[in-house]
Amino acid sequence: MDIVILRDSAAVAAEGARRVRTLLHKKRDAVLGLATGGTPLAMYRRLVADYEQGRVSFAKAITFNLDEYVGLGADDPQSYRYYMNRELFDKTDILHSNTHLPVCADGDDPDSVGPVYEAAIRAAGGIDLQILGIGRNGHIGFNEPTSSLRSRTRVKTLTRETLESNSRYFDDPARQPKIAITMGIATIQEAAAVLLLATGEAKAEAVQQMIEGPVSAMWPATALQLHEKATVLIDDAAASRLQQRDYYDWISEQRRALESQYGGG
Repeated sequence: MDIVILRDSAAVAAEGARRVRTLLHKKRDAVLGLATGGTPLAMYRRLVADYEQGRVSFAKAITFNLDEYVGLGADDPQSYRYYMNRELFDKTDILHSNTHLPVCADGDDPDSVGPVYEAAIRAAGGIDLQILGIGRNGHIGFNEPTSSLRSRTRVKTLTRETLESNSRYFDDPARQPKIAITMGIATIQEAAAVLLLATGEAKAEAVQQMIEGPVSAMWPATALQLHEKATVLIDDAAASRLQQRDYYDWISEQRRALESQYGGG
């Protein structure tokens, strides 16, 4: 796991956007796994600005989102399809036909969505870069604590803690879905590379457990310790509980020296 500690949330967003931009320059038809929520929002806005300035194109990119609420249509402002359209898809040159979310249409069996979504990811050649956030309880996607580390895209009941955290997005609590469809932890693990963004002191415990705690279904993000190419971008506040903070800073210093000498990055 590559730990990159930056000064603030703006620096995390800028570095995340740079890494996505670099991938799209190398591989224009890259398959991106995307996340929603508050943390990736600043990164998406930087990518939109990059597109407007001619610094990046999404014209051949393919995307698969981590999750979607069950029961919210694409035109519902609280759906993740609406979020992605508003924040990224409608503001760049990406083809909407190349954007995917694990949607359960009215009348469909939610349990049928997962296998179809998994097949679509495989048909696209797999995910090149999976973007992640992390919940206060350590969830990635909507893989809540006790989720199987070998789980696949499926229906997941949200914890009360997650519902409380996301309630700020819903004016009417009665409309807040309690069930979602999410990529599984094994699905996330199959991405060629993972990029997790976390900012703020509220995420500090989850970040510390993810990086330094034992691999456990109680903290689902700890599964990323087993990923060969997982990078964690965090700000000082999110890094505040790390016990080996000095070591991570030292690693970053040595990496910069290596890149200066031999190129890369």
